[in-house]
Amino acid sequence: MDFSLSAEQHELMEAAAAFARRELNQDLAKREDAGEFPRDAWQACAKFGIQGLPVPAELGGAGSDVLTTALIMEALGYGCRDNGLLFSLNAQLWSVELPLVTFGTPQQQQAYLPGLVSGDIIGGHAMTEPGSGSDALHMRSRAERRGEHYLLNGAKQYITNAPVADVLLVYATVAGQPGLAGLSAFLVDAATPGLEVSSGFEKMGLRTSPMGEIALTDCLVPAANRLGPEGAGMAIFNSSMEWERSCLFASAVGAMRRQLDACVAYARSREQFGQPIGKFQGVAGKLADMYLRLEAARLLIYRVAWLKQQGRSAPAEAAAAKLFTSEAWVRSSQDAIQTHGAWGYLRDSGIERDLRDAMASTIYSGTSEIQRVVLARMLGL
Repeated sequence: MDFSLSAEQHELMEAAAAFARRELNQDLAKREDAGEFPRDAWQACAKFGIQGLPVPAELGGAGSDVLTTALIMEALGYGCRDNGLLFSLNAQLWSVELPLVTFGTPQQQQAYLPGLVSGDIIGGHAMTEPGSGSDALHMRSRAERRGEHYLLNGAKQYITNAPVADVLLVYATVAGQPGLAGLSAFLVDAATPGLEVSSGFEKMGLRTSPMGEIALTDCLVPAANRLGPEGAGMAIFNSSMEWERSCLFASAVGAMRRQLDACVAYARSREQFGQPIGKFQGVAGKLADMYLRLEAARLLIYRVAWLKQQGRSAPAEAAAAKLFTSEAWVRSSQDAIQTHGAWGYLRDSGIERDLRDAMASTIYSGTSEIQRVVLARMLGL
């Protein structure tokens, strides 16, 4: 068992963190107040190679292995304070690009992957509906085969990147095939007649990551845009979620490391009663807990990445990593505010932002409650 990283991986992490600090934090408070998607930062990430990380070289990407990709996403989380931007990036990488790499035809891959990798087009993943979030079995969106096309009707809600997306991976049940047997995925261009996208939601956190609703009204989609065979929707979704629950939350590990470093520095410099506050057990204990959560989350994430790199399925491990890391990030964000006291509570500090952003992590990619159900079932309960 070897926990060491290669020299190349260390260099990539340092380069990614330096890039993020240099390019991705400008005017963050202003952008967050406005709920503005940072398109310039998105393009900078594409130029650096982020959107191409998991895409094979022959398809225009970097062809990075899973663990290296997770390490770079962790480094981005460490250097970039814009968690919304990182969330949008991860949403495209694992829920749009990886399904195309894994299930797409050569024609689909050539049509979409070069633009997604270059940053010229943005992708979104449309699964959640007003009446079915975790309950995909009762999805109401329908796809009816009409010769060489499908007619899509339905509504999607809470869709990340929807207001800025150029292509959406839309899930719908094929008419006549009820339940999961008919669940299928379709690549729908944003300009397709019958597809309408709302302007966006006002959110508590992740405010630079746009989120909207989608309405499909007699939306005619070529059969050539179906991703995988009919009925492959759940396999595509589950595959993308395993990736997302590992690599997406690597960014949260990076954010937790950034929090801990900031808290340690503050605890050393801030004095009360004639000594640094880090000398008091109440403060030191919080920092120790933050360290424990960070290391445990990192090991869970790395294990999932290693399993995926071995070509093995890891549903339980991915669920455990997602569940623990998301809840650990919330707790550590609370401890970071408490360590900084009144200053940490002020928006000008930038410290409270992580708590608002972290709260969403216990909901997206499957709620904490659903992850516990998944793990219980894996235990035979």
